[in-house]
Amino acid sequence: MSPAPPSPVVGGRAVVVRVPATSANLGPGFDTLGLALSLYDELIVQALPEGQLRIEVDGPGAENVPRDASNLVVRSMAYAFEAVGRRMPGIALSTRIVIPHGRGLGSSGAAVVAGLLAAQGLLAGDVEFGPSLLLRLATELEGHPDNVAPALFGGLTIAWLDEHGPQYKKLLVHRGVSPVVFVPETTMPTRISRALAPLQVPREDAVFNVSRSALLIAALTQSPELLLAATDDKLHQNYRAQAMPATDQLVHRLREAGYAAVLSGAGPSVLVLADGPGRRLEAVRLAAAVTDTPWEPLLLAVDFKGGTVKEHSEDAQQPASHAS
Repeated sequence: MSPAPPSPVVGGRAVVVRVPATSANLGPGFDTLGLALSLYDELIVQALPEGQLRIEVDGPGAENVPRDASNLVVRSMAYAFEAVGRRMPGIALSTRIVIPHGRGLGSSGAAVVAGLLAAQGLLAGDVEFGPSLLLRLATELEGHPDNVAPALFGGLTIAWLDEHGPQYKKLLVHRGVSPVVFVPETTMPTRISRALAPLQVPREDAVFNVSRSALLIAALTQSPELLLAATDDKLHQNYRAQAMPATDQLVHRLREAGYAAVLSGAGPSVLVLADGPGRRLEAVRLAAAVTDTPWEPLLLAVDFKGGTVKEHSEDAQQPASHAS
């Protein structure tokens, strides 16, 4: 294979990338359903002379983020440049962490998507990155498409794999759906949480989840009053409960009180899909009353845009957090 040509990126070109947090599974939709939420990581990426690398990271957990070529955003950029046959320039990366790491809100998927979108922005005018290519590259890097699909495209996504690679369908969420996420101080590595889910389950459990997943699509898009029944699950949450007792307790107490509470992604955060703003405020009060574990409630909206990239100008503001 011949070496890639010199980088076509104009020196000094800079882009701003914004990527939402996501919650995958949503109860029964294991490795399939994902929801984009209005909590954002924002990065400024600038092209430098080839071989240079500068990384600045601020925010909670910043001390654990690599400042070298092993940084996930940088690795994802390099993967994208190689995939389209281009050499990556040097990179200056500046970001403030907003999406909590290791809490089941898609932080690694957001980093992957951020790197791919940064590459797309820097290569604008030379290479076109269509949705299919972005999803394929993101899935190859992340290992599964359930988080990266909503991070890329926003809204509620159904993701699956076929002979042509990863596919997705984006759906609009009913305006009555009001998410709130309860974030604990503790973390749970995704690889450990995924290992707790069995490779085989009883047939009746599989049928149960098929019915609830189908119902969940209807509940999220048309009938929020069905969310409690639609978010029931028998494939993964009970198996993961042993490693997250406080999370399991909160999920059960909220569901007993009528709230559609589920494990957010691989946990340990808890996602509640309330059927109105008032109901999620009630869920926050209940969560504070039923457990001694400190939980940070994030009252969020569904993000409908997904990840974005745009040119950055020198007089633009530095990365800022965005939540609603």
